[in-house]
Amino acid sequence: MSSELAAGSTQEFVTRIGGRIRALRKQRGWSVQQLAEAAGLSRRMLTDIELGQANPSLGTVDRVARALDTDFAALALPERDTADEEVEGTLVWQGPDGSQALLLGATGDPRAELWRWTLAPGGAYHAEPDRPGAQEIHHVLSGRLTLMLESGPHLLAPGQSTVIASDQQYAYRNEDTQPVVFVRVVTGA
Repeated sequence: MSSELAAGSTQEFVTRIGGRIRALRKQRGWSVQQLAEAAGLSRRMLTDIELGQANPSLGTVDRVARALDTDFAALALPERDTADEEVEGTLVWQGPDGSQALLLGATGDPRAELWRWTLAPGGAYHAEPDRPGAQEIHHVLSGRLTLMLESGPHLLAPGQSTVIASDQQYAYRNEDTQPVVFVRVVTGA
């Protein structure tokens, strides 16, 4: 399954990310080429992202965020009017089977992101490694989550939690017949 941003991740979401990337690039006084090189992208891809004409993967957005010395959440989350405002989450990824990832919120320092994921039966998400030292906490609310790690698969049932190093190749899988819903906290990414 693709790790691209939500297919209907609404044009508003893709446009928001592109606009923020462009603004931060200009604040640094960087050309498109300079940021593209720093993020390991082609100039064309970065231009398409800034214009809201590309649907980049979560990993691509994360690489651009790192090159700009910020994080994924700073690019992805909408501006909020008040700190007390309740938010249901920002749809960031959606698979063709209805699997999805919602970014619920984030902190600045230390950096941490709170996510709610749902994987349909047979659903999967293949992640790119995060920065060295990055970690994720997973807590399964319902269903059974299989974490595919370099050391092998790790199965979590409802109510179970684990911490993994996310600076490795890893994937989430639902090998069951029921959807799996889990909470994910990312630190150090």
